[in-house]
Amino acid sequence: MNTETLRKEERKTSKTIRISGAEAIIHCLLAEGVDLIYGYPGGAIMPVYDELYKFQDKLTHILTRHEQGATHAAQGYARVSGKVGVAMATSGPGATNLVTGLADAQIDSTPMVCITGQVPRHLLGSDAFQETDIVGISTPVTKWNYQVTNASEIPEILAKAFYIARSGRPGPVLVDITKNAQFDELDFSYEKCTGVRSYKPVPEPDLKSIEAAAELINNAKKPYIVFGQGVILGEAEEQLKALVEKAGIPAAWTILGLSAMDTEHPLNVGMVGMHGNYGPNVLTNECDVLIAIGMRFDDRVTGSLDTYAKQAKVIHFEIDPAEINKNVSADVAVLGDAKRTLELILPLITKNEHKEWRAEFAKKYQIEYDTVIKKDIEPTKEGLTMGEVIEQINKASGHKAVVVTDVGQHQMIACRYAKFKESKSNITSGGLGTMGFALPAAIGAKMGAMDREVVAIIGDGGYQMTIQELGVIFQHNVPVKIVVLNNDHLGMVRQWQELFFESRYASTVMTNPDFVKIAEGYHIKSRRVVERSDLKDAVVEMIASKDPYFLEVRVEKEDNVFPMIPSGASVSDIRLK
Repeated sequence: MNTETLRKEERKTSKTIRISGAEAIIHCLLAEGVDLIYGYPGGAIMPVYDELYKFQDKLTHILTRHEQGATHAAQGYARVSGKVGVAMATSGPGATNLVTGLADAQIDSTPMVCITGQVPRHLLGSDAFQETDIVGISTPVTKWNYQVTNASEIPEILAKAFYIARSGRPGPVLVDITKNAQFDELDFSYEKCTGVRSYKPVPEPDLKSIEAAAELINNAKKPYIVFGQGVILGEAEEQLKALVEKAGIPAAWTILGLSAMDTEHPLNVGMVGMHGNYGPNVLTNECDVLIAIGMRFDDRVTGSLDTYAKQAKVIHFEIDPAEINKNVSADVAVLGDAKRTLELILPLITKNEHKEWRAEFAKKYQIEYDTVIKKDIEPTKEGLTMGEVIEQINKASGHKAVVVTDVGQHQMIACRYAKFKESKSNITSGGLGTMGFALPAAIGAKMGAMDREVVAIIGDGGYQMTIQELGVIFQHNVPVKIVVLNNDHLGMVRQWQELFFESRYASTVMTNPDFVKIAEGYHIKSRRVVERSDLKDAVVEMIASKDPYFLEVRVEKEDNVFPMIPSGASVSDIRLK
C-alpha cells in the first residue's frame, strides 16, 4: 500500500453505508465536529430537518427568527470559538436571506458553511416555486460555492466546503443541495479534505523577504506596527507580543484586530482609522517603517491613499497574496501564516526600546485625553454619554467580557473604550458594517464560549433590525447581556448630517417603542437607566446576573464621536472636535 493510499485510509471516518442524501449531510457535519447549527426550515430543506430530528442528541439546531439571524449567529460562534459556523435555510427567500451574512463573513474573513435546499434537479431553470439561483447570487460574496444535484456528491463537496472555509484566509462557503439529492440514496463514506488542486491557502514563507523585513526593522528610528484580525485568525498573539516587546515598537490595532493584544499593554497605543485614536493616526505619517501584520489597508484605516505613509518603508505580513499592493504598495511583502512568519523573524530582530519615538505617542494621547477622552468617560454634562457606559462595563466585567457591537456611533465608542485582556473578545461587523449584526452574533458568541461573559452593545436603530432574535434568547435561555444605547436617532448618519449637511436630519430621527416592555414580553429581565446615579448599579446588576438581561440606557441625543477623519481626508487631518 503506497503512502497516498495510507493517508486516504487514515482520513476515513466511517465505513461505507447505504443512506439517503439527507442523512449523509448529517453524518458529514458530525464527521467535521459540528455540534451546533443555526437555521430555519422550509420545503426544499425539509428532508434534512427530518434527519436532524433523529440526531437531536448529537447535533443541536437553533431556530433563529430570520435566516439573516442564522448567519450572524454562526459568525459570532465562529469568531469566538475558532470553529466553522454553520447555517441552514430553504430555497428561494430562505436562501436569499443568507446573503447579507455571507457578504459580512466574506469581507471579515469568517469561516462559515451555509447549506441551502433547492428545488429538484428536473425543475431547475423552470421558475418553480421558491426557486432562486442562489449559486449565481452568492458567487461574489462567498469564498466558494457549489450546487449538488446528485446524492453521491454530498460527502466530497461538504468535506471540501469545510476545508475551504477554514483554511488559509477563512471565509464563507455555500452548498446548495437539490431536493432529489436529499431523498436519493448513496453508498456513504467520508474522508476529510486536506487539499484542493491549485488551491494553496498558506503560502510558503520566503526567507529572503523575512531577512529584508528584519533589516528594515532593525535600522528604523521610528518603526510602527498596525495589526489586524490576521493575528487572531493565525493564532499569532504571543508572537506579536514578543516582536513588539523585543523591538520596542508601538503597535496599534484595526477595528478587527482589537483584542489580539492586551489593550493596557504599554506598547499598545490604540486604534487606527476614521474614529481611531489621535496619535496612531497622525503618527502614521511620521513613522519611517510601517509594519502591517494581518491587515488589508482598508479605506477606513488609510483615509486618502495619496497621503498615507508616503515617507515610510512598508512591510506587509499577509496570508492572502491578493492583498499585497492592492491599496498600499509594500517595499517588503512577507507572505504566509502570521504565526509562522513572526516566529521566523523574531530571532533576527535586534532588541530596542525607541523611547523618544514612543514618547511621541504618549504626547498625542495626552492631547486626545484632554480634548476628547475625559469628557467621554468622565462627563460633566447632564446627559449620559456612551463612553461612560462602556467604562462601567469595563469595571464590572474586569476587562474579561466578550463585547459584541452593532454598527454606528456606539460601535466606534465601544471599540475605542472597551478593555480586553483576552483574544477573540471583540466581535463586530467591520468591513460590511451590517446593522442588525450584534444581537444574533452575541447569541452565537455566547454559545461558542459559554464560560465567558458576552455583552452586546447596540444602538436603537440596529437593534430593531433583528430584534426578533430575542425569541432565541427566550426559547433557549441564552444568558447574553444586551445594552441598547438609545439616543432616538440613527446616530452616525445624524453625526454626518450635522457636520457635513448643515444639520439637515433627513430620516434619522426615530420614534422608538418601549424597549423594556418588549424584552419583558420575551421574559427577559430588563431595566432602563436615565440618570447617571443609577448607571453603575444597573451595570453591576446586569453583569452579575446568571440569566439573560436587557439594559436600555438613554444617552445624549446629539453627542458626536471624535476624533474623526472626514471621508477621503488624510489621516493627518483627523479632527478632535
